[in-house]
Amino acid sequence: MASDLEKIDIIRARTGVSYNEAKQALDDAGGDVVQAIINMEEGNSHCCGKMRGTREEMFKRVKGLWNQGQETKIKVKKDDRTVFEVPATVGALGLVGVAVSSELALLGALGGVVAMTRKYSLEIDKDGNVGQDEDAKDNTQFDPRNIG
Repeated sequence: MASDLEKIDIIRARTGVSYNEAKQALDDAGGDVVQAIINMEEGNSHCCGKMRGTREEMFKRVKGLWNQGQETKIKVKKDDRTVFEVPATVGALGLVGVAVSSELALLGALGGVVAMTRKYSLEIDKDGNVGQDEDAKDNTQFDPRNIG
């Protein structure tokens, strides 16, 4: 007859759990290795079902944020003329790129300084109300010249 340590090793080899978890499963199954493995598999199927539901929820949230970002535009303007316009999601990806690459961060900082000296402004346009007139839009404007 196999010792408890050998039984625990068998459970660990089949399920990939820690010694503590394998011992607990063996004790819960009354020393029956097969029953311990079955109990652990059943417990994992409940866990995976919860994770699947959570993953689907997370995907829905990310998709909603993506769509909201596509509706929101980041505009660089000089006076009343739009010089550059991108969806907010592209701007967010640019921020991630700046955080990862020091060259992009330096380029962004230089671009910001040049934009401030040339009197450009940054406007965030939340254009979720398609078909309404210009006054109904929710515009937030940032002018770097007004800082400080």
